Amino acid sequence: MDDLGGRPSRQWRVAPAHPLVKMAGAVLFTVITIFSGILAGDRGLVLLAGIAATGFLVLAARDVLAPVRLAADESGVTVIRGFAGRRHIPWAEVQSIRLGERQRLGRTTRLVEIDTGERLHLLSSYDLGAPPEDVAEELRHLRFSAGA
Repeated sequence: MDDLGGRPSRQWRVAPAHPLVKMAGAVLFTVITIFSGILAGDRGLVLLAGIAATGFLVLAARDVLAPVRLAADESGVTVIRGFAGRRHIPWAEVQSIRLGERQRLGRTTRLVEIDTGERLHLLSSYDLGAPPEDVAEELRHLRFSAGA
């Protein structure tokens, strides 16, 4: 068990390799900018590669600043909110925990859906570092154990 705000909890986080891959992407686009854009004098390529590098750095920063995307304890769940904020949701406010499945472009994506009635929090295996079906099952168990 990990600790979040003094309460014993279970946490799910982004895999440590993900921010490194994003930083490598930023370096790659920076190199493309230097060698292709500046040497060739193509300002459009410089701008495009610079935007891509900045995007990768912003996403990597989020993964470093807020690696824990979901935590649960006897009082409820804590989800990521915005860029790096958190929101604690008591079990009494959680209407349902479902496993969502979407098919798009020949791929099936599974998401943990935490429904509070006014908000739907969606978390993928990327966010959780674990299969969504396992996380959904564990959340249901924690909720049931808490008596919610």
